[in-house]
Amino acid sequence: MNERLEKLRESMARHHMDAYLILTSDFHESEYVGEYFKCREYLTGFTGSAGTAVVTREEAGLWTDGRYIIQAKKQLEGSGFTLRQTGQEGTASVEEYLKAAMPEGSTLGVDGRTLSGRMGEKLKELLELKHVKIAYEQDLVGQIWEERPPMSKKPVWILDEKHAGRSARDKIDSLREEMEAAGADIHIITSLDDIAWLLNIRGGDIACNPVVLSYVIVTMRELTLFVSQEVLSRKVIRYLEALPVSIRPYDDLYEVVKSFRQKRVLLDKGRVSYTVVRSLDRSNRILDRMNPVSQAKAVKNPVEVENERRAHIKDGVAVTKFICWLKNQVGKIPMTERSVSEHLENLRREQEGYIGPSFPTISAYGEHAAMCHYLATPQSDTAILARGMYLVDSGGHYYEGTTDITRTIVLGPVTDKEREHFTLVAMSMLRLSHGKFPYGCRGVSLDYAARQLFWSRGMNYSHGTGHGVGYLLNVHEPPNGIRYEMDPERMDYGVLKEGMVCSNEPGFYVEGGYGIRTENLMVCKKAEKNQYGQFMEFECLTFVPIDLDGLDLSVMEETDIQYLNDYHRQVRERILPYLTEEEATWLKEATREVSKK
Repeated sequence: MNERLEKLRESMARHHMDAYLILTSDFHESEYVGEYFKCREYLTGFTGSAGTAVVTREEAGLWTDGRYIIQAKKQLEGSGFTLRQTGQEGTASVEEYLKAAMPEGSTLGVDGRTLSGRMGEKLKELLELKHVKIAYEQDLVGQIWEERPPMSKKPVWILDEKHAGRSARDKIDSLREEMEAAGADIHIITSLDDIAWLLNIRGGDIACNPVVLSYVIVTMRELTLFVSQEVLSRKVIRYLEALPVSIRPYDDLYEVVKSFRQKRVLLDKGRVSYTVVRSLDRSNRILDRMNPVSQAKAVKNPVEVENERRAHIKDGVAVTKFICWLKNQVGKIPMTERSVSEHLENLRREQEGYIGPSFPTISAYGEHAAMCHYLATPQSDTAILARGMYLVDSGGHYYEGTTDITRTIVLGPVTDKEREHFTLVAMSMLRLSHGKFPYGCRGVSLDYAARQLFWSRGMNYSHGTGHGVGYLLNVHEPPNGIRYEMDPERMDYGVLKEGMVCSNEPGFYVEGGYGIRTENLMVCKKAEKNQYGQFMEFECLTFVPIDLDGLDLSVMEETDIQYLNDYHRQVRERILPYLTEEEATWLKEATREVSKK
């Protein structure tokens, strides 16, 4: 890593740059990126999905959030990078650091295609008092990256309307109505999940994210898709042309954008790159607001919601079978984090309509579970024994939708403190599941329902409580989410609307000890409407038992126990018909009614 760092500094010197900014995103502001775009990982060795690196002539730093701190500490050893936790008291943000570190009249380098328009403009405003120039046209890490993987070009396929619930033509018509209402002549879309949803297409250009590397420009009469021609079969081309969609090469976007004059251009600077924004002629007027497609996509239509229910039954069967197998076989046969993860994947493959994982499975035993996004490697793979706790956070893509579930499983003796923490996590998840609130609330209004048990004890967990989930798309999908931080750069602060699918995943982590998380997905729906307005509530989608062996019933209130028993009754009703006799016997015991008596 030091060698790569020095090569970057040499390149910076040749280009007269005093600092270089390396972001995680690709040219589409994606959270997860393909191998070609992993410049930050290549330079630092840190593999997490969130992080920003800054290299100056004397220093190198990497900023990431609380989910990845334990992992980053290990992966940055010997890299030459200093770790900084975002949002930590006393820790300067990337922007604050650059403002202090950049000399008067210096130059900051960055590949502007990976920098959001909003962050780029913020940096420009912040640094112009010191007359700092932003050079955004050079990919310096890419230039030193030997044997860089090629850009992905996986085949595109069409999502049938029986799964999508709406035709692409209908979605495009609705988008044009939104454009007309906004007074827009042109709409630029570069976010991959929005493009896939709009056109009812899917691909495989990002692992676990069935999206297609592409851009879209929409006018009131035309829609142009910028994509590599070789990923389109004749069937897909005929389908697109019938919409109608014009097809142009992927890299043509920038030249087309430069040609616009005196247009009102709708785009979301948070999800469109700085290079795209800077490519627009000054005669154009930019209408900067959240992409209407992002908002429409988040509200699942009735067909999608019903399909999601079916997908979660399939997924619940697979995960329930897995827990039954794990509890019965641990200590009897050899097991490791990777081997049990593969067993779970095999059980999912048995389900009709299963396509693949919705994210890399977090299979974490013991202290590894304290790393929220731990990924078992051949080097870290740990034997699983009949003691302590095991955490598995996994999900699947089905034609009927996307799942995401976490269960912490007790495999043997645990301490009273571990049992207490396990119980608090389960209670928090169940309490949020039963939340009722007036329409207009955002996730920031609901986060306390999950954290109250922890905050009242002076405890916390360093990740959001919930995120939106796409339909056979990205497992993390804005604008809905549940968290208490008000970071203006984040998108997940949308009003919770009927049809939005959201995760519910409180947790607790002890570095060097253990980690606990319990996660279900739920869909927002309307409750009663009265003189106080329209009320909203959640319907649970995930049905898999919560391990009774981890609960301390003395910590729970009667209402919490009732919530648990009601949930386990629903698990039995939905999952029992799909199990073998032996598995059914186990599930009945695993979901038995409990009480303090």
